[in-house]
Amino acid sequence: MKRTVGTYITSTTLGETVRAFVPSPLPPSDPGMAPESFVAANRAAELALARLSGVSGLVPSVDWLLYSAIRKEALLTSQIEGTQATLTDLFDEEAGLTVSNTDDVEEVTNYLGAFRLVRDNLRDPQGLPISVRLLCNAHRLLLDGARGAGKQPGELRRSQNWIGGTRPGNAVFVPPPAERVADLLADMERFIHEASPTLPPLVRIALVHAQFETIHPFLDGNGRIGRLLIAALLEQWGLLPEPLMYLSGYLKQYQTEYYRCLSNVRTEGDWEGWVVFFLEGVAYSASEAERNIVAIATLVAADRRRILESPKSGPAAYRLFEMLPMMPRFTIDRARQMLNTSFPTASSAVGLLAELGIVKEMTGQKKNRSYSYQGYIDLLTR
Repeated sequence: MKRTVGTYITSTTLGETVRAFVPSPLPPSDPGMAPESFVAANRAAELALARLSGVSGLVPSVDWLLYSAIRKEALLTSQIEGTQATLTDLFDEEAGLTVSNTDDVEEVTNYLGAFRLVRDNLRDPQGLPISVRLLCNAHRLLLDGARGAGKQPGELRRSQNWIGGTRPGNAVFVPPPAERVADLLADMERFIHEASPTLPPLVRIALVHAQFETIHPFLDGNGRIGRLLIAALLEQWGLLPEPLMYLSGYLKQYQTEYYRCLSNVRTEGDWEGWVVFFLEGVAYSASEAERNIVAIATLVAADRRRILESPKSGPAAYRLFEMLPMMPRFTIDRARQMLNTSFPTASSAVGLLAELGIVKEMTGQKKNRSYSYQGYIDLLTR
């Protein structure tokens, strides 16, 4: 039996009449989801997340892991939307070095700001819960700046939008009309805060993400806010103590399949296909993140040993080394500020790390030199 997942209603936009899709409220019904379709994939995903939570204790500071994981997610979720910035661009921008594609880097740093806002609210007893209001606040930060100015930052759309195609009449998909958006989001919010849910948390996250993308409540930034919602729910529902996993890497790698599965929910009622794709993505991404943590822990431990064994090492070199995972590109002046020391002390600490092959000078100049913790950056970008 084919499930009905929504209705089509006629809408007019740019002088064209289109069939806009209005999704049914969650969870899927008539028929409901068959647990046997997702039990095995859900178990594998939950186990992978549990292993990832356990392995984070391998490094001395979980902040190191968060620094890189959150930036990778910000970068990859933006790349799905066509942004060209790289991880090195992001590190350079944070180090105060010159970056050529400033607009793209701004989009990624805006995502970081939106991500922080959501996390800070969820961790603050007085903060907003996961809600339409919180998502609108995150959207305002995401679209802050030149490119988002005309896209109603922080506001639900007031006009009909469409996905794919050159105009509404040949669109791949037409989301619900603007006047239905607020009610649809209120339904989704009720589903998120259900008192006694019957479906496992990861399955519910998959349903929420697909529903959000179908409603497409903003004029721009829907994909990024929808993926931010995944990270927020993983943490909120206790599946990961910290956002150490970046699902956007998997969604970018299998982007065609990602869009196809979302589309099949709307056209075929195939919620099961989407949920299994999503759960496989969680298991894959958690295992990748686990491997990365082990690789980072191994690299940092080997480099630390080199410093400890060097007769030239002093306190400034040790302290600088411990900062590198959260400052992988830097100048001597930045090192001086972070160490709160004199220029000669900072300069000799940097010089020692370069001599030991831990950091690498990037400019080849005598002045205004910049340095890179290249082994670490290579691990993160592979």
